[in-house]
Amino acid sequence: MTTTSVIGAETLETLRGIPTQTLIDGLWVMGWPMSFIHGAKPLQTGQHMAGRAVTLRFVPHRPDLAADKPKGADSAEYVAFELCGPENVLVIDAMGWEYSSIGGDIKFLRLMQRKVGGLVTDGAVRDSNALKEYGFPVYAANLTAKQGPAEFWPWQVNDAIQCGGVLVRPGDAIVGDDDGAVVVPAGAVDEVIRIAHEREEVEEIIKAQLEVEQCSPGKYYPFNERTWQLFEEKTGKKRIT
Repeated sequence: MTTTSVIGAETLETLRGIPTQTLIDGLWVMGWPMSFIHGAKPLQTGQHMAGRAVTLRFVPHRPDLAADKPKGADSAEYVAFELCGPENVLVIDAMGWEYSSIGGDIKFLRLMQRKVGGLVTDGAVRDSNALKEYGFPVYAANLTAKQGPAEFWPWQVNDAIQCGGVLVRPGDAIVGDDDGAVVVPAGAVDEVIRIAHEREEVEEIIKAQLEVEQCSPGKYYPFNERTWQLFEEKTGKKRIT
């Protein structure tokens, strides 16, 4: 699988309709590490997000770094903003500092103007009421009234980062719903979607059978030989991944 795969708009739309937990299951079947972004909670319910990652890394404050960093529109966060559009999710590595602000109302107005597909961070955001009105999905570890510059600074754009303890590379798919946000590696997207759709079919069959039998889910779940026997009986299809 190549790491340079570009995820198309139709694929993003498909991902937007797949529950995050099903994507996690698909990655598990493939042997990929868990890709749930720890701490990135939805700012409000009913969010459905899928986009290609644009990454931004924050680093701890130090006076010499503050003096050396680019200023104004050349600052790393604003460079990252200009790379974002409707098919992009800005993913910010805030080192898990969940009370430290990565930005708020005025900064993220620009993301609204660019109709960004979403914002994900393992840090905190400010001005939550304004962000809710901006209309794009936001996933953050916390809300805060604090300013960020006393603690950390935006520093690097579009390199491999961590967010919530998982690796994110530019161009990876970032998918979010009410349960949180997950990373699907760009080169694995097609296979994850295939497995996810298959597992959804099997799980619907299991649920229907449990209604009939009124028995313990453990008879069929996690998937076992009884599961596959039931699947073949109900669909006429052979065992899948």
